[in-house]
Amino acid sequence: MGTGKRRLLAAAVTVVCAVTVLGAPGTAFASPNPTPSPSASSTTPPLPSTASNKDLEAVRTKLEALYHDAAVATDAYNAAEETAKKQSAEIVELAKKIVAGQEKLDDLKDRAGAAARAQYRTGGLPDEAQLMLTDDPSEFLDGAGRVLQGQRATKGLIGELTRTQQDLEQYSKDASTQWQKLEAGRKTKAAAQKKIEKQISAAEKLESRLEKKEKERLEQLEAQVALEAQTAWLDTGVLDEINSAASVQGKKAVQFATAQIGKPYVWGAEGPDSFDCSGLTSEAWKSAGQAIPRTSQEQWKQLPHIAVEDMRPGDLIIYFDDASHVALYVGDGAIIHAPRPGRTVTLAGAGTMPILGVVRPDA
Repeated sequence: MGTGKRRLLAAAVTVVCAVTVLGAPGTAFASPNPTPSPSASSTTPPLPSTASNKDLEAVRTKLEALYHDAAVATDAYNAAEETAKKQSAEIVELAKKIVAGQEKLDDLKDRAGAAARAQYRTGGLPDEAQLMLTDDPSEFLDGAGRVLQGQRATKGLIGELTRTQQDLEQYSKDASTQWQKLEAGRKTKAAAQKKIEKQISAAEKLESRLEKKEKERLEQLEAQVALEAQTAWLDTGVLDEINSAASVQGKKAVQFATAQIGKPYVWGAEGPDSFDCSGLTSEAWKSAGQAIPRTSQEQWKQLPHIAVEDMRPGDLIIYFDDASHVALYVGDGAIIHAPRPGRTVTLAGAGTMPILGVVRPDA
């Protein structure tokens, strides 16, 4: 990244950090060379309200927990959705095999019937018996060859009939198994959806109880918590070690994510008009020509792990011990992510949430 771009990003980071709330559980961030942040009381005049700072902190903590639980449920929903897509595709393929197998079986039965009718027309005598009744030696030898060919053909026909019937039985069993799995997945997805809606509803209800000025103070508190977390992360000197350039695919992923800034978070969404956290990262890398798992938990499980100090733009940062959130690293201590319901895709600080680790889709 050029010096001018780095300065521009650092300036944007500082401004965003000071004046906006970028998401829960905190998503604003400081410049790469932060100074100790002043306390909220010294930068923000107290606003008259019935709620104390302690009360608002309790609300903030509760909201953080509710939206975190909703994120975990969203990952479960997305995983069930992906599994259902695969199972449905497998059922379709099995159905095609069953249709083709039945057509083949019908053809084999027609051929077997034709052979039986031909035998009936010759008096019902087997080929070997008819051969013994001939007096012509040359005809006998000719007929012997045909009998052997006929025997092999009959055995082949019977064998093929048997195999086709066995295949059809197996296809039917496999399809039945997939249907059972699909039904179980639907129940899992429905349960996850119910939990998501319950957690979001509880969060919205909690926020709705606040007066306008209390909501403003809550936003200021969220921004302050995020700023302090980012500052503490940067104070470790982590950016002194992070200097890797983005790969060609990483640049494309970052460009895609940047173009989505401002679009709303919607759980289960993969674009183009809205995203959830892993929907954004998976689509960003899809646009770069790299397919990756749909959920943040599977991205953490399946993609190569990278040390934080070695990360480069385009890498994915996984958050929380349960890998329930993911963001795209864009450089200079910044990320782009879809935070949570009620927020939009945004630029934020990489250290504003507890980092579990980093993964690289194009390692």
